[in-house]
Amino acid sequence: MEYRYLGRTGLKVSELCLGAMFFGGPTDEKTSVRILDEFTAAGGNFIDTADVYGKGDSESVIGRWLRGRDRDELVIATKVYGKMGDRPNDTGLSRKHIMSAVEASLRRLDTDYIDLYYTHVYDDGTPLEETLAALDVLVTAGKVRYLGASNVTGWQLQKAVDLASARGWARYEALQPLYNLIDRETEWELLAVCRNEGLGVMPWSPLRAGWLAGRFKRGMSEPPEDTRVATEGSWAGLSSDERAWNVLDALHEVAEESGHSVSQTALRWLIQADAVTAPIVGARTLEHLTDNLGASGWRLTDEQFTRLDEASAKPKVYPYDVLDNFVRR
Repeated sequence: MEYRYLGRTGLKVSELCLGAMFFGGPTDEKTSVRILDEFTAAGGNFIDTADVYGKGDSESVIGRWLRGRDRDELVIATKVYGKMGDRPNDTGLSRKHIMSAVEASLRRLDTDYIDLYYTHVYDDGTPLEETLAALDVLVTAGKVRYLGASNVTGWQLQKAVDLASARGWARYEALQPLYNLIDRETEWELLAVCRNEGLGVMPWSPLRAGWLAGRFKRGMSEPPEDTRVATEGSWAGLSSDERAWNVLDALHEVAEESGHSVSQTALRWLIQADAVTAPIVGARTLEHLTDNLGASGWRLTDEQFTRLDEASAKPKVYPYDVLDNFVRR
């Protein structure tokens, strides 16, 4: 497993991040522990969760696993925003909710500090100054080491970075966006902000909830019943999208050429993509993790990377299509 700096910081993280969204839910604790053990044995040091995953159960599973381990060997990321109860202030990015949420996450994770603390969604109901000032207090107090954002627009991320820099507050050093061979809109603005401002990028859903995991090929009339695509309803939208099938055609071809699985090839494209730090692999089973780990330790050729890049290129909408004609190359 190779390691990379998180954006402009001095923090080193593994090139794959283990997503714990299913821990304590679809993935029981015994299996979750085995996944954590195998990931770290392979050299992974970067683990991602959120307070809202399993209403705290994911954090609790990780916390129990952490006991007796060298905490400083690991980089633990979690998130704040999610609705954790029915009271008015049990959600959002107000100072009140952030302060209570971080203490609850620390208790569940059974740790003194969180390495990377994300705001899970942009909160248009709370002044950005209030959110960023509260986060700065957490960094100053040593409860949080670094800050990150997720599920934001380009202007929201840029404004947050600029405001924090102007006020002398701790700023966002990482972004966790939706990004994969099918969903490439993140490139239009968000990745540009990350490159210009030095933020690390940790894509979520790198296998598009199973679409890029190897079980889908052109000509299928319906999804396998035991897949997330079947249960979560994304079949209707993508099955009629010719571009999605073109992506899968190219992905299967490159995977066969490279001697790696389809999912490993899709993950490898992201690992090699410009600005990406570490894709988040949300393994539900030990078998999924074992396959995902095979994305590390090799490289797509330049031709293979370009073929996947071109097959998955997404037609841009205004104003990005117009602005492309004026880019100085």
